Amino acid sequence: MIVLYFALQVAFGILVSLLLGFVYGIAHPGAATNDVQLAMVDANAKCVLVVLVLVGAAAVTLWLAHRLWPRLWPQAQPPGFGFAVPSSAAWCAIAVAVGLMMPLVGGKLTELLAHGHAVPQDVKELGGDAGFLFRGALTLAVISIGPAVEELLFRGALLSALLRRLRVGWAIWASAALFALVHLPDLHWLWYALPNLALLGAALAWLRLRSGSLWPAVIAHGCNNLLAMAALFASLHHPV
Repeated sequence: MIVLYFALQVAFGILVSLLLGFVYGIAHPGAATNDVQLAMVDANAKCVLVVLVLVGAAAVTLWLAHRLWPRLWPQAQPPGFGFAVPSSAAWCAIAVAVGLMMPLVGGKLTELLAHGHAVPQDVKELGGDAGFLFRGALTLAVISIGPAVEELLFRGALLSALLRRLRVGWAIWASAALFALVHLPDLHWLWYALPNLALLGAALAWLRLRSGSLWPAVIAHGCNNLLAMAALFASLHHPV
């Protein structure tokens, strides 16, 4: 399912790029090929591309997982995927706290390992160059759709599969390590950003298992992404 999700992103990326290029060609009759290519590398166009690709790949992945494993979908504990009400409403508040705390803790860890080097991320760079409305759409996708599908894959399906073969601690850290590794391309292959993501993945797995639901992990993941995007937008108005 994880491989399929990222393969879908590639497929939707090609399809949506062709569609956007076709639409631009219709809106601008007689436009040269170079004009279409320049329009496609515009920050706003790339923002639309990323949002559509994320929505499309996530929708197919979520639908397929529900179609293939309908009985696992609502089960609270593994091997269920955890789309159930948390054991206590307090877990939602704990999830918000974890989601807001992890970027601060993880950021300090990355700072320590990076020795002053920046950690660029494609989504942050894209959001910084796009217009306000496009940044808003990108942020909405990053804090809602992205966390929902990634939590299904890593803290739902993968963690459940690992728990059949490993002890709880090993399963948590194995899923967290894979979660970190699949984000390497977005981090420009910078290894010192991995411990931060692995720590986040472990915290999200802990939330999922202790709460008996996937939703606290989705909430924490969304808050983590929201704080990261807010920090980006703040830096645009107050450049260092």
